[in-house]
Amino acid sequence: MHKVCEGCGVKLQNEDKQKIGYTPKMEASLCQRCFRIRHYDDVMISMKQGIDSDEVLSKIAMMDALVVWVVDLFDFEANMMKGMNRHLAGKDIVMVATKRDLLPATLSDQKLGNFILQRLKALSIVVQGIVITGDLVEHPQREVNNSIDEILYAIDHYRNGKDVVVMGMANAGKSTMLNALCGKKTLTTSRYPGTTLDINKIEMDGYVLYDTPGITRMDSLLTHVDDHLLKTIVPAKALKPRVYQLYEDQTISVGGLVRLDMIGGSKVSCVAYFAQGLKLHRSKQEKADQLWKTHMGDQILSPAMSNDVNDLQKYSYTMTHDKIDIVIHGLGWFCISGDVKALEVYVPKETNVSMRKAMI
Repeated sequence: MHKVCEGCGVKLQNEDKQKIGYTPKMEASLCQRCFRIRHYDDVMISMKQGIDSDEVLSKIAMMDALVVWVVDLFDFEANMMKGMNRHLAGKDIVMVATKRDLLPATLSDQKLGNFILQRLKALSIVVQGIVITGDLVEHPQREVNNSIDEILYAIDHYRNGKDVVVMGMANAGKSTMLNALCGKKTLTTSRYPGTTLDINKIEMDGYVLYDTPGITRMDSLLTHVDDHLLKTIVPAKALKPRVYQLYEDQTISVGGLVRLDMIGGSKVSCVAYFAQGLKLHRSKQEKADQLWKTHMGDQILSPAMSNDVNDLQKYSYTMTHDKIDIVIHGLGWFCISGDVKALEVYVPKETNVSMRKAMI
């Protein structure tokens, strides 16, 4: 029987340093990749595109278990799975919404809950229960943090004597949640998508918890950006809204990753929700083309995935509500309100953009 890494679940091997599961000592409990992530915040082999999502869903569908679906509130749209109930027919599903602590404290839980229910209804996704959680990395057991108790209560209420399988998109926080539930940091966690590489089995009191590999979204910026940029673009602390009041055609640039043009507006409010490490640059829309041709990837418009504006694709929108979000999958969002005729968004070609009624 092959020994597996207790951090990511992959089979250990000591033959090929370039393949997953490598360890110089077969008696080790962690593969070298998990060891370096855990101790040095370093990833050697990126597996963010190496997981077969259909295979993961097929395995889950065959399990007689309650499904705990972990969803990243910060990256909510990229975590949605259209047709999930069809793939998991007959399964009871509980959503655990993580990273509540990244969202502004001014957003009430009631408003956040209503937002989640509206988005699920719009996407025809049915779940039996929803648990909103936060601060699972640093303070899961803090007296004022009821997240763990609420997750355990939901599991006990809905599992009906079955085992429990945890699923979600890469970087949603599955392993972090399970470590908090177990009270120890056994599973490898990091900001790098795709940290869990195989199904991990965890014995609980009266049932088994299964941690599964993160499902890859090929239209998320996180799937394609270089790993060394993740420290900059993935938020580690509460978002601080950056507010812009605009009275003419304007452009807001997020590093060299996103360009938002707001055209035909006389009085527009734009609030940006992105990691604090990302620089935002405001400019006149009429000068945006030249700005990006000249400065994409340099000190003004960085970080960037490319220095060529031809590597960007454009999305066009008009206002459908008084207040909308323009969401960049894997990166963050703009909240826009006011009188604006047209919105044009430029992002790397692999990245999806969506519009929704405002979360906040």
